[in-house]
Amino acid sequence: MLWNDEFETLPREAIEALQLKRLQHTLERVCATVPFYKKRFSEAGITPGDVRSLDDLRRLPFTLKQDMRDNYPYGLFAVPLDQIVRIHASSGTTGKPTVVGYTKRDIDNWAELMARSFAAAGTTRGDVIHNAYGYGLFTGGLGAHYGAERLGASVIPMSGGNTQKQMMIMQDFGSSVITCTPSYSLYLAEALKESGVDPNALKLRVGILGAEPWSEEIRAEIERNLGIKAIDIYGLSEIMGPGVAIECIEAQHGLHIWEDHFIPEIIDPDTEEVLPDGEHGELVITTITKEGIPLIRYRTRDITRIIAEPCICGRTHRRLERMSGRSDDMLIIRGVNVFPSQIESVLFSIDGIEPHYQLIVDREGTLDTLEVQVEVNEKTFSDEIKKLQELSQKISRAIKDLLGITCKVRLVEPKTIARSEGKAQRVIDRRQQ
Repeated sequence: MLWNDEFETLPREAIEALQLKRLQHTLERVCATVPFYKKRFSEAGITPGDVRSLDDLRRLPFTLKQDMRDNYPYGLFAVPLDQIVRIHASSGTTGKPTVVGYTKRDIDNWAELMARSFAAAGTTRGDVIHNAYGYGLFTGGLGAHYGAERLGASVIPMSGGNTQKQMMIMQDFGSSVITCTPSYSLYLAEALKESGVDPNALKLRVGILGAEPWSEEIRAEIERNLGIKAIDIYGLSEIMGPGVAIECIEAQHGLHIWEDHFIPEIIDPDTEEVLPDGEHGELVITTITKEGIPLIRYRTRDITRIIAEPCICGRTHRRLERMSGRSDDMLIIRGVNVFPSQIESVLFSIDGIEPHYQLIVDREGTLDTLEVQVEVNEKTFSDEIKKLQELSQKISRAIKDLLGITCKVRLVEPKTIARSEGKAQRVIDRRQQ
């Protein structure tokens, strides 16, 4: 279902003309109001007037998360604080949080794009949206909430945690759409099963899941265990929050990025060269309608590619392939580049495995070691030791065949690995400790 026919089906030429006009306006604004950008552009020897085409965007310097931390809290704001009506921030678990501010128009645009995203996922005003993203400084909860209200649906502001109450509300209130992280939806499916609740007896039909990378194998597990269509949504607080891009329910093949508000690029994370459509690399986003904190060529660290081919749904905005990981999540183990998602794809192709695992990276002397801890199901765990050893060896061989590295596989009993009500912690790297 289209939410905004005019903008969602704009011809390619019209999208690019609009992008250029909005980009030029944004560059003029940031140079006039944000000292950081005025200095950065001057150092690069470029002015807003030098950007005469979308191809000229690649001449501009990147913005990094560290730049946001260095200008904490309000140094990158492009408007006075009295025009900021909302402030969000990241968790700040690795240092100072990144702070973002929204004007009234920013909030309005965000609600509009989230409504557009909900509609693309097959959600209608007749749905009851069970919003289990966290409220507060995290952008997920309020971003989804305002979008659901703009759509005209009924929204339940559950936030995260309190799983027993979540299950009761889902049953009693007739929740038909759930918004949460993929890992929490798995945890919820497990909790429903333990409580004797048949997910098929619920009214749930769609899950709009994001905030962490997840594989097709995880999607299949969620859809099977909850009896829903699992739709991938993408966003990040620095750019807007949820609703930057989403899969359409018609194709579920790539996430439409709303190009009337954002310009995506794919770069080689090492050389920083812009790559052509179709090649994998790091996603870079420029905001072209943000008032509070516009960002120019923000390096997201997310690994994907641009799908330029037309989509069967009729939307003309290009798509991003589902995120395969993050450039800063990449592990280098004995000289080999390893993404957690690669190991996940191996694990979930093997029978007897539960969708819960952790990667423990350590160092013995000068040698990196990798231990893969993965839960097995009840039936497998009750097998004789010889069969468990064979399963462990099978997983180890499959990982070596794919990645070329030897790892230790430790099979653990069901419910041993800690569950998450937010983002799952997949990697524990003890080399830095």
